[in-house]
Amino acid sequence: MNYVPARAALDAMLAAIADAARSPVEDRPRAVAEAIGAHVANPLLLHGVATPCCAERYVRYRLHEDPEGGWAVAALVWRPGQMSPVHAHRSWCSVGVHRGILAESYYAPDATLPMPNGVHLRRPGDITYGPADPRLIHRLANLGCETAISIHAYGLPFDRFRTDLNLILAD
Repeated sequence: MNYVPARAALDAMLAAIADAARSPVEDRPRAVAEAIGAHVANPLLLHGVATPCCAERYVRYRLHEDPEGGWAVAALVWRPGQMSPVHAHRSWCSVGVHRGILAESYYAPDATLPMPNGVHLRRPGDITYGPADPRLIHRLANLGCETAISIHAYGLPFDRFRTDLNLILAD
């Protein structure tokens, strides 16, 4: 029997993210997303990590935080039908899909409300990323029939995700 220590896959991904997070800021979202992408489809990634879903909304679970407060990594758990609000980011972001399929919808900035202009399905192993930019508007949604889990890294401490991360443009 092969023994896989709990968290071994997660620790490998977090080490790769820490290395990538030292990239110049203009390269950081891509570098961190590629680090996530190299590990995110591993079925053992969250082995031993509790990630229960919530009936009312998607849930974020802290996986790691940079000791200096420059970035943090979270697992987001999405039940079928759950979605983020339409938003842009005040921080760089990097995302990879671990389980399930998420639809990432894109929006064009508009004077009144953002206008939808495309959608991309994100499957296990897929990544997406972007800098802090109020014109890069999107929404993630689980439109499938099973729970989805995605891994997100953002350029700010975890305790500021709820207040300082998203520029919400529509629900």
